Amino acid sequence: MALIVQKYGGTSVGTAERIEAVAEKVKRIHDLGNRVVVVVSAMSGETNRLLTLAEQINPNASKRELDVLVSTGEQVTIALLAIALERLGCKARSYTGAQVAIRTDSAHGKARIQEIERERIEGDLGAGQVVIVAGFQGIDEQGSITTLGRGGSDTTAVALAAALQADECQIFTDVDGVYTTDPRIEPRARRLSRITFEEMLEMASQGSKVLQIRSVEFAGKYNVPLRVLSSFEEGEGTLITFEEEGMEQAKISAIAFNKDEAKLTIRGVPDQPGIAYSILGPIADANIEIDMIVQNIGSDETNDFTFTVHRSDYKRALELLGETAKILGAREVRGDENIVKISLVGVGMRSHAGVASTMFEALAQERINIQMISTSEIKISVVVAEKYLELGVRALHAAFQLERAEA
Repeated sequence: MALIVQKYGGTSVGTAERIEAVAEKVKRIHDLGNRVVVVVSAMSGETNRLLTLAEQINPNASKRELDVLVSTGEQVTIALLAIALERLGCKARSYTGAQVAIRTDSAHGKARIQEIERERIEGDLGAGQVVIVAGFQGIDEQGSITTLGRGGSDTTAVALAAALQADECQIFTDVDGVYTTDPRIEPRARRLSRITFEEMLEMASQGSKVLQIRSVEFAGKYNVPLRVLSSFEEGEGTLITFEEEGMEQAKISAIAFNKDEAKLTIRGVPDQPGIAYSILGPIADANIEIDMIVQNIGSDETNDFTFTVHRSDYKRALELLGETAKILGAREVRGDENIVKISLVGVGMRSHAGVASTMFEALAQERINIQMISTSEIKISVVVAEKYLELGVRALHAAFQLERAEA
């Protein structure tokens, strides 16, 4: 008897009919003798609807009350799925994150899971019930409802799978697996049968929307077998696993991209110790995450400092950078929201030379100017103008022949 944790996203439970279809899928797995825990998101569009209501009433609503508000979306879905399973004759019990309890810190909107109480879930599973848990949410030490951030239902599912020592965690989405790149950009993109945790982590961090980065971190840390599957069609999906010893890897597994970035530059700052902290410290203090960083020393012994942030943080970061520029006596501050980041990802880079040069050549042939470059052991990222996104992705997909079937 296997213990399986399944997660269904917003599009998978977007209508009453889709919830009924999920219930039938869950019942089939349960009827095979498996113990099943199901994590669900809010119905597609519901979280945005609730946030819009809050914005209309008070644009400066506290994060605590926003968490109370948006967590109700998942509460609706868990109840409807339990009702659908009951109609099929399958015993089910639904729980909010607080009821389980999924204990988190108090960082409202970005809470991190600290502990999951297993007794209630294990008791229900032992009684033959399907357990349905609201994703994306938990409870802090003060008893306040918290949320894990957008995409947090993936994290809830993987964390539950780790806590319960599940045999597999299955993430059901509106795609049938992980692809070499987004098929909407490159129609020749190919579904991967398997990918390593390292590669999936890089893809998630570089903009791939298939899985939330924290869920991949959880899965890798606790060695949770993770599989991405489609809610709407049968198939094997993509297995995310550890790299096998001696496994011959292709140079590149996939191309990720991120359209949610913005670039900021401060020019003509003094070249002196601590300047990087003076520039980035106020940004970090405002809880704004910084991605790529480039620093150049000019002939006049001043620095030009460029970095990227999430596009939603752009205006605040630009404001803070302007204040810093006045303090440091900088020559100029510039910002650009019309950029994208394109990344090559592959563990095969470790043993294959020439990946960067092939990438740069492919982009040069399309006359695409590279504004920033960042590398790691299994990733190369470049920032280019947003208008070149589709052209750049297709050129790189062709250059590395990612449309070819796996050996």
